Parts: sequence; structure tokens; C-alpha cells
Amino acid sequence: MEQLINNSRRRFLKASSMLGLGAAFGQGMIGQAFANTQPIAIDKGQIGQYSIRPFHVNIPEVELTELRRRIRAARWPERELVGDASQGVQLNTMRKVAQYWAEEYDWRKVEARLNTLPQFITEIDGLDIHFIHVRSKHENALPLIVTHGWPGSIIEQLKIIDPLTNPTAHGGSASDAFDVVIPSLPGYGFSAKPSTTGWDISHIVRAWTTLMKRLGYTRFVAAGGDVGAQVVDEFGVQAPPELLGIHSNMPGTVPADVARALTNHEPPPSGLSAEERHAWDQLDFFYKKGLGYAIEMSNRPQTLYSLMDSPVGLAAWMIDHDARSEELITRAFDGKTEGLTRDDILDNISLYWLTNTAVSAARSYWDYSATAKKGFFDVKGATVPVAVSAFPDEIYTAPRSWAEKAYPKLIHYNKLPKGGHFAAWEQPAFYSEELRAGFKSLRNKA
Repeated sequence: MEQLINNSRRRFLKASSMLGLGAAFGQGMIGQAFANTQPIAIDKGQIGQYSIRPFHVNIPEVELTELRRRIRAARWPERELVGDASQGVQLNTMRKVAQYWAEEYDWRKVEARLNTLPQFITEIDGLDIHFIHVRSKHENALPLIVTHGWPGSIIEQLKIIDPLTNPTAHGGSASDAFDVVIPSLPGYGFSAKPSTTGWDISHIVRAWTTLMKRLGYTRFVAAGGDVGAQVVDEFGVQAPPELLGIHSNMPGTVPADVARALTNHEPPPSGLSAEERHAWDQLDFFYKKGLGYAIEMSNRPQTLYSLMDSPVGLAAWMIDHDARSEELITRAFDGKTEGLTRDDILDNISLYWLTNTAVSAARSYWDYSATAKKGFFDVKGATVPVAVSAFPDEIYTAPRSWAEKAYPKLIHYNKLPKGGHFAAWEQPAFYSEELRAGFKSLRNKA
């Protein structure tokens, strides 16, 4: 059995190491919940005629009532047999999550927040793509597209919208302003679910380029973490002429010899610096202890029916992304709100549940891994200017030495004092400052 598991794991890593980090809406009640207003027709010359439809969220109350009913009806296992989280998300944590979700949490708060933002749907390559688009009041704002990952969503980026579009209210200057575009990945949130395979990372980059051009932007920058980090690395490889540069908080910098040793459970290469050895230790732990969800979603995503049937099961699956993030989330349900609150976490999980996208999001890993030529953390070959922010509680903290070798046009590198995998969500002030600093030198080229 161990050999079978190792073989499966190696096939997965060799094919992609898409670690996740990594059809239209359902019919009936949920489909009706996302009704759009009349389309706005726009003509952009060579782009041609297309429509961008305003979007409004209104989940029927019956769906929220059913969600609470299912949470209260959860069947619980016995508690774990150890005193820590080494066997998975602990029973005590999940009971706290369920109690708050069923009895106190209010989805309508985040729904109202979303509906204060300009949201739209537009069809690209036959698929409806949902996105938030907030233009700054300041002139010469730099257009920015930010991509989320799994188990994230547009919820991850809500806290950075005002600091980026309205920097003068957050310690910045008018010259720091961005126009912000935040799309939902295909199969996630309010974007449609692909009815065919083929929506891999390369396809997403082409679609995002189309989206930015459709919005009238001739020059833009791109940022992302988790799957979004894979997207920006591919942006750097494709290097569309409209792209000025990219920012990543989980960059692909791991040298080939290090990646090979990690994959094969070999000792680390000799000569690693202290900083590089720390990154090795972080990656070694994740490769050995943190890959389960990614292997399953890359190989057998359709098998995850339970995520569509049990909200508690979905919540546990999403919380168990990486060890440090799980600790931060557990801390929130223990009454400590550094970084994330209970509502932050349940806003995101509820979005997956209420849009019925648990399996379609998981299937995206199958698409990503089917065509990936490099592992998620591997060097991809970006040829554009790159900014890197290294957070201490990320799956791995990219060393400067690796970043300099991976990105020949590295224009910014900074190690932050705190923050983890969901950087924009956990530490929005640091993340916003990093985008301002990272892209500052590119503004005169926009």
C-alpha cells in the first residue's frame, strides 16, 4: 500500500505538483439567485462587440435555512486519538465551527458587502466569468488583476480593494492608486462551471488578458497567490504585450535539484544556505504531510461528492489546507482574531456551499495538472519584471537567492514580519503595501 501511495504521489508531482494551494450555474433556486440585469453592450474596435452584465448576489432564504439544518444534523466521528492536529482538523475545532455557523453566523453581511462593489459577468471562450472591478478616483491609476486560489475565492481580496484604489485613506499617496479587477476562477464562486476540460492555467491567463483588454486596459500588472501564483507565473511566461509585470506571494523559485530531491524523498542538496535550508525544511514537511487534498483533487476530483452533501465535511476539507493556515483558523475559533475572524472564514466556506462549487473547484486541479510542465513551486521561466513578497508562514518562504535566480528581472523582494498562505486576506495592510512598492517602478511605463 505504501508503495502504491508513493507511486501515485510521484505521478502527481511529476505531472504537475499543482498543489492548490491549486456549465452554467445550477438550475432552480441557486440559478435564480444570481440573476443579472440587462447586458451593457460595448464596442472596443478590434475586440469587437461583447457584453458585460452587472451582477447582484441574492441567496434565497430557503438556502440559508437548509444550510443551517444540515450543519445541525451533522454526524460526528469520535475525537482524534492524539493531542494535536497531526491526524487532521480536530473535533473540538469543527464543533466550534459548526456551532457558530449554525447559530450565530450571518451570510447577509458579506452578501451586502459584495453588493456594494461593482460586480459583473462577461462571457469569455464560451464561459461566463464573474469579476469585481473597482476603478480608483485618482488619475493614472495602475490597472491590476488579482487572482485567488483554492480553497480561496474573491472573499480573500475584499480587504485590499480600498487600500489599493483609495491609497490616500490608508497611508499612501494618489500616485499609489490602482484600478482593481478580481475575477472568480472558472468553476469557483459566481463564475460558471466549465462543461468541458481545457480550462488549464494557460487558458486562464489568455482569458484574463482578454478580460483586461475588454475593460479597455492597454497596460496592466497581475498579482496572485496559491493557484493565483501559478497564474501570474504563467503570465510571466506568456508575456502578453499588455503586461507590465507580476507580483507573487508564493513564487515559483525552487531550483531543479531541490525539487527533484523533494519529490524523491532524498536528502537536501549540499551547499544550501541557512535561509535555503529553512525553505527546504518547510517544503519537505509539506511534501510529506500536506499533499493529500491536492493529490485527490488532481487525480479523482469527481469522487468528492461528500463536499456537496455535508457543509461540515466541506468546511473541514477547506480548513485542512496547510498546517500553519489551519493553526491560524483554529485560533480564530478560540477567540483570537489576529489575521482572520470567524466570519472571514465562514464567508469563504459559505460561498463554496451556496454556489455548489466544491466539486467544480476540485476538478480545476485535474485540468491544471493535465497540462502542467512544471511543478507548482518550480521555476517557470518568466521573462517580465517580477516582484516577490516572502511571508514567514507561507508553505515555504522563498529565499532571495532562489528568487534572484528564478526571475532575471526581479524588481522587488521583501521578507515580511508576519503573514501566511492567504496573505491578502490575513495581512491586507502588508499585502497592499507590497503591491504599491513592488510595482512602483513600472508606473511610468503604464
